[in-house]
Amino acid sequence: MDPVDHTLRAGADACHWGYLEARRAPVLTVEPGEVVAIETVSGGPEMIPEGDFVVPPALADIHARCERMLPGHILTGPVAVAGAEPGDLLEVKILDIRLSTDWGYCFFRPLGGTLPDRFPEGRSVTIAIDRDAGLVLPPWGTKIPVSPFFGVMGVAPPPAWGRCTSIIPRAFGGNLDNKELLPGTSLFLPVFVAGAHFSCGDGHAVQGDGEVCGTAVETALDGVFSFAVHKGAATARPFALTPTHLITMATDPDLDRCAERALSDMIDQVADRTDLTPADAYQLASLAADLRITQTVNQHKGAHCVLSRSLIGI
Repeated sequence: MDPVDHTLRAGADACHWGYLEARRAPVLTVEPGEVVAIETVSGGPEMIPEGDFVVPPALADIHARCERMLPGHILTGPVAVAGAEPGDLLEVKILDIRLSTDWGYCFFRPLGGTLPDRFPEGRSVTIAIDRDAGLVLPPWGTKIPVSPFFGVMGVAPPPAWGRCTSIIPRAFGGNLDNKELLPGTSLFLPVFVAGAHFSCGDGHAVQGDGEVCGTAVETALDGVFSFAVHKGAATARPFALTPTHLITMATDPDLDRCAERALSDMIDQVADRTDLTPADAYQLASLAADLRITQTVNQHKGAHCVLSRSLIGI
């Protein structure tokens, strides 16, 4: 990995809690291609664990001085990328993701999650993370291999949208909760303001597709990123290129509509990148693409369509 050009540490001066907003000033400006290390933290005061756990010092500063929009995520940023303008496409290259503490938490709210009527009382548990072994250790005894990723990666929304909750994913990205967005992947986001204004947070040590109770193993992560700007290439929604797959993503309150949009975007991507017609791409998707549920708990649900890059030569 290339040497880091900038390091952005979590703290009240670098974090915003629960929202994305066009008028929030960037806390760092970088040139395309520069490598940026970004520190993130997670959780309000009520989530701080008892016992001998490593609690990031930045949390106390954020709890004391950051405005809190309830509910929502603690996000680090925004980072402005020089040269990005509305109508462009920002490529976020995820170079590395590392667990930075030894605990996380998982909770569901009363009347929340995918089954709100089955568990009306709510519940919260602290979950130990064995970083050396690469395992999360829930209190009921299961050992789950870690697979850390950022639940929230997004740019500033259009100015006319005002302050947008970090809970609901939209065209600017945000709370995508897509566990496929691992190191080696590029996430592509449409740009709505000069500089794009990228923020990230909502670190997850591991998550299942669906995130069905409402949370993953929420934890603190450190990420390393670089950025590229594709002029005039904005898409309607985010998409991603992993080392092996093309992924299109869509969000909407209606899961059927999510699936339709993710599939339609895949057809467009394949037709634009190859000599296949849209009809060819539709049938190829039926033969070889996987349509998956991303999450079902963020008011706007999510679906993503996954196709091997080897099948389309990209």
